[in-house]
Parts: sequence; structure tokens; C-alpha cells
Amino acid sequence: MSLPLHIAKRYLFSKKSTNAINIISYISIFGLSIGTAALVLVLSVFNGFEDLLSGLFSNFNPDIKVEILKGKSFFPNQDEIKKIESLDNVYAVSQTLEEIAIFKYNGSQDFGSIKGVDQHFTEVTAVDTTLKEGAFLLYKDSINFAVLGAGMRNKLSVNIEDEFSPLTVYTRKKKKKTSLIPGSSLNKMSLYPAGTFSIHQDVNNQYIISSLEFAQSLLGSKNITAYEIKVKDESKLAQTVSNVEAILGTNFSVKNRFKQDEAFLKIMNIEKWISFAIVSLTLLLVAFNLIGALWMIVLEKKKDISILKSMGAENTAIRNIFLWEGIMLCIIGMLSGFALAILIFIVQKTLGIVPIPEGFIVSAYPISMRFTDFLAVGVTVLIIGLLASIPPALRAQRVPEMIREA
Repeated sequence: MSLPLHIAKRYLFSKKSTNAINIISYISIFGLSIGTAALVLVLSVFNGFEDLLSGLFSNFNPDIKVEILKGKSFFPNQDEIKKIESLDNVYAVSQTLEEIAIFKYNGSQDFGSIKGVDQHFTEVTAVDTTLKEGAFLLYKDSINFAVLGAGMRNKLSVNIEDEFSPLTVYTRKKKKKTSLIPGSSLNKMSLYPAGTFSIHQDVNNQYIISSLEFAQSLLGSKNITAYEIKVKDESKLAQTVSNVEAILGTNFSVKNRFKQDEAFLKIMNIEKWISFAIVSLTLLLVAFNLIGALWMIVLEKKKDISILKSMGAENTAIRNIFLWEGIMLCIIGMLSGFALAILIFIVQKTLGIVPIPEGFIVSAYPISMRFTDFLAVGVTVLIIGLLASIPPALRAQRVPEMIREA
């Protein structure tokens, strides 16, 4: 152990001549503990929401989504599909077709998206596990059915238990002839509501799911808009994306789950780190207590500093004593803050002490801790502690040595 560190440790735990110094030191440690815990918990709450919403997105979005770069739809190539299905990490491949449509039901109408899916869609996503009423049924006994997002169901006032009222779907004809007859430029087909799913607001308010055959008949085309792929092992997702790109070539975009929701996740990360910066600024204010505590320790130890200088201690050694003093105070506060944050995390996970108002999908704030957040917070707190230690350390450096007259 170096001499400055050893002396700093003795100063830290030794009894002070003035009780106020101890009180200010305890206050600075307490403030650092609260600030550290706040930083960890802010990041953990954002992590919790990110995990929650990512989980919700995964119920509707696949692990990998393949779309054409030029145009909106393409004709499915069965050879390509077989090659993708033969990849070691691919569990299932689904073909889907999306199109903007107008929906009418018992006098109510609204815009949304019709999404035609094949029989593998429930293997690729978990949308069938999010049903709120009815069943995930798309075709039975020559009758076409639909599963509606909860928002679309509410906007159209759909009664799932009414077996006799059809849902009419209108889409624009690809090649329309000039006509004066209203509605002649639209394709029109009907199907019956079978169930309602609820994932998140954007999907709920936009999508109605039908069979792929119904959507293709409605649009008068055998094209699809995407291959949706489920992988077996998410840790090998990047390699699987590369393999799919190699099979399909440069005409297609191959997106993992992050890229499918890239804009949303980027905004959430920006909000997360802005909140982190705001709490860090608050912690800077707390650091003034640390400066005050160290400054008073310097004043109390002026005689010791003079003696050390008389014994040959250099200015850098004197400075390092109080830098170490500040860093150790900071470490104590940081570790206490980590312990407090972990305790609050456990209580929130088990008891949900901080609730969310009714109407949200969970009853309490979600929270998730990550090692990288502890690392980021630790570095931030130590930097703040080091900056707070510099002024008192420089003041200690200027204390003159003790001169003994002959």
C-alpha cells in the first residue's frame, strides 16, 4: 500500500477533533448513496420498460423480417424458402401480405392494415397467446375469419359473439379504369370476426389479421410483402441474418428485431441517457458536500501536512493523500448506493411498491438491472468524486512546511 493511500485511510477512519467534520462527511456519503441509487434505478426502470415493450413487440414481430427493397411486394420463390428453412438456426418461415384497407362493420368504418398470414405465422410469432376474446381462427368450413387488434375492434364497435355480421374490407384496385360509379375503383370482400388480440397500442389500432389466401384474393395477386422468420437460438441471430442475406442477394432487406423497431428503441435510449445526465447533474450538486468535508479535513490536518513536508514529503504526495481521501469517501457512498438500489429493486420486483395508474398493461413499474449500468454509474460517480477532491487536494498542497528555528 502506498504511503498517501495509507495516510488517507487513517484520516478517513480516525476520530476528528471537530464533530462537525464527521457530520459533514456522513452527509456527503449519504448524498452520494442516494444519488448513486437514483442513477441505477433510473436506468433500471428504462431497462424494464425496454424489456417489457420488446417482449410485446416480439409477440407480433418476428426474429427476422425480409422485405423487397424496390417495390412493395414480390412473388415468393419456393427454392429460396426451402434454402432458408434448411438453415440450422431457422425454426420456421412464414409468408405474409400487408395492405392498407378500409374496414366497415354495422355502419362503422375506419382505416387500418389487413395482414394476411399463412399457417406458420403462429410458429414465428406469439400473437395467438395475446388473445383477449374469441379464438385465433382465420379459415373454417369455406368461411374466412379475422382476428382484430383491440383498438380496431373498439373503433369499429365489433361484437365478436355476433356470428352473422360480416366485416367488409375495401382495398384499392391495382389497375383501375375510369368510372363514375362510386366504389368501382375498390376491391371488396367480407369475412367474420373471430377474436381480438392485444399487444401494444400501435399494433392494436392498426392491424386486422386474415388468412394469406384471403388477402391475396382481395388484392388479386399471389404476391407477398415479407418472409417472417423464427430462429432457434437468438445468440446466433447475427449469423443467421448473414446467411439469409447470402441466400436472397442484394434485392432484399433482412432486418433483425432491433432494426424492425429501430426508431422506437433509439428514442427510448435517448430518453434513458438524458435522464441519466439530469440525475448526474444533481449528483454534482451533492458533490459540494464532499468538497466541504475534505476542505475541513485539510484545515484540521494542516499541522500534520506541515510535518510531512518537513520530513521530505513532496507536494504530489500531499495532494494524493486527499485525492485518495475523496475517492474512498466516494467509493463508500457508491457501494452503499448500489446496495440501496438492489434492495429497492428486489422489493419492487416482489411487492410492486410503485404502481402504475390503471389502464396500463402492467400494474407496477417494470424494472431490470444490467451489469453495464452499474459500470456506467460507477465510472460516473468516481469521476464526480475525483473532481470534487481536486480543490481540497490543491489547497493541501499549498500548506507550508514546518520551519524550526535554531
